[in-house]
Amino acid sequence: MSEKKSGCLMAVLIVGLLVSAILNVAFFAGRSGRMVRASMQTTAGSAFGEEVVLPLVGEDSGKRIAIISLRGVISSAEPGQVTETALDDLLAELKQAREDQSVGAVLLRIDSPGGEVTASDILYQAVLKTRAVKPVVVSMDSVAASGGYYVACAGSYLFCHETSITGSIGVIMQSINYQNLLGKVGVEVLTFKSGAFKDLLNGARELTEAERKYVQGLIDQSYARFVGIVARERHLDEAALRSGVADGRIVSGQDALQERLVDELGGLEQAIAKARELAKAPGAAVFRYSAPMAFGRLFRLLSEAPAKGSKVQVELGGKMSSHLESGRLYFLSPVLAP
Repeated sequence: MSEKKSGCLMAVLIVGLLVSAILNVAFFAGRSGRMVRASMQTTAGSAFGEEVVLPLVGEDSGKRIAIISLRGVISSAEPGQVTETALDDLLAELKQAREDQSVGAVLLRIDSPGGEVTASDILYQAVLKTRAVKPVVVSMDSVAASGGYYVACAGSYLFCHETSITGSIGVIMQSINYQNLLGKVGVEVLTFKSGAFKDLLNGARELTEAERKYVQGLIDQSYARFVGIVARERHLDEAALRSGVADGRIVSGQDALQERLVDELGGLEQAIAKARELAKAPGAAVFRYSAPMAFGRLFRLLSEAPAKGSKVQVELGGKMSSHLESGRLYFLSPVLAP
């Protein structure tokens, strides 16, 4: 009798699991459909849907404010929610806002300690291109330093909190030398190379003086570009920058205002008000872009699951990771430098 009860209980559990799975699939399919429809309601060929942050207030001017967020370390290596990489996602959002005639201004929220030199410059150029078409107001959150500040310089008007960390105008590249450790354990690294610089930053040996000068030259080139952009965009003297705040130091929002690195102290509310003002749309609705639910991407993540014993990590926020790679130049705040 107990076996029959056990069998019935097992059948009920299986049926319950099947029903739950069907309901979950239906829920996500419905959500996916709604988000895809939302995306289709924007401009033709739009990659992102829209989520209302603040509704229209008063008379409709026909203009809206688009919020785009840059969060985490700026990298070209992180997978995207819609496109191939997270960097491409941001570029696509900027392009969508730039080409949407109903968008009167863009509000770029930055919470980033910086990142790769090239990725930061690509974003800077994209924001600059957007600014040529419509105003771009920058709102700095906790951190907008180094590469984060580099990107911010392309904005039309810059806000930060008094307690924001910004600045860190500089370039960094680091490597680890483990030559002495190898000697202690009796390990020797054999290197065969085609040229004197082919194993540059090899941690198994000391750098030559020629190598040190070469690497420093690379650093100086990127630094000169960074300082030049800050001087031009903020209307500051480059020599004064080099001898002053552009020595790699991080600064508070209050100090950034004093150094004229930002235009005003304020948070998101003040930034929205400024974006509406520059768009000449006092009561404009405010929205942010959202990635449509894609089952194809979910199945791809599952198919790329690592071997047994490892774990799968799925991030839904679209943040760029803080994973740094050896041998790359970074506009990176010292709080996250390796």
